[in-house]
Amino acid sequence: MPRRKQATARQGRLGAELRRLRESVGLTGRKAAALLGVDSVQMSQIESGIAGVSEERVRRLAANYACSDAALIEALVAMATARTRGWWEEYRGVLPDPFLDLSELDHYATFRRDVAVIHVPGLLQTDAYARALFGYMHPEWPDDERELWVEHRIKRRSIIEGASPLPYETVIHEAALRIQVGSRREFRRQLLRIAEASTADHLTVRVIPFAIGEFAGGGSSMVHLGGALPRLDTVVRDAPHGTAFIDTEAELTQFRTLFRKVEGVSLDPCRSREFIHRLTEEL
Repeated sequence: MPRRKQATARQGRLGAELRRLRESVGLTGRKAAALLGVDSVQMSQIESGIAGVSEERVRRLAANYACSDAALIEALVAMATARTRGWWEEYRGVLPDPFLDLSELDHYATFRRDVAVIHVPGLLQTDAYARALFGYMHPEWPDDERELWVEHRIKRRSIIEGASPLPYETVIHEAALRIQVGSRREFRRQLLRIAEASTADHLTVRVIPFAIGEFAGGGSSMVHLGGALPRLDTVVRDAPHGTAFIDTEAELTQFRTLFRKVEGVSLDPCRSREFIHRLTEEL
């Protein structure tokens, strides 16, 4: 398969999983390349996601690595053979790659969980909220550039809308529901949008009020995306060097625990919706 200029987060994840399988049986990259009938450079490119890999080669690698997990093998084959050119590709070269990678991961996810501390989760933002937020964060942007970001954010909402929406849970701290973004009128519409969305069967919104002190050590914003198997989950967090895509089992376990801890100190969905309605009455 042809070499890519740059791997997406999902393509890189496939390569990383193949590398982990190889390392689990103590094979070097050079020996694995020989078993596959390629050179070590191509093997390195496959494991970095830069070079694509066929279904036949995924299955041959799994056999060489003595992998008997049929569900994992099928999931890796699906990752290798997916040929969907998603809507996000039209923004390639215009918006930063991590934002497009997140859209791709959203598309293939089996569920999504968010923790939002400062701002309303992107999937629940109204057009006006997103426009005002980008305006505050990047006042130097011309209108047409800002509108591209808003347009992309609106399209991302498709995963929780439509006939087959993605199961979605979000925990929102009161701070995000108090920090007014945009006009008072538009911010009220934003809160009502969250309350309305929370009535959907596939969508759960929980709120952590300021009064709940147990959140103090709970952490910060995060996104948890479900893979075809728990092993293939991904956590996305903002880091000082940029967006971090976290996928090692130890870190995934840590963040699953963190999410449940945060969820455990939040209000239940019904009380959360009532809390949001009370905030709208103050505006």
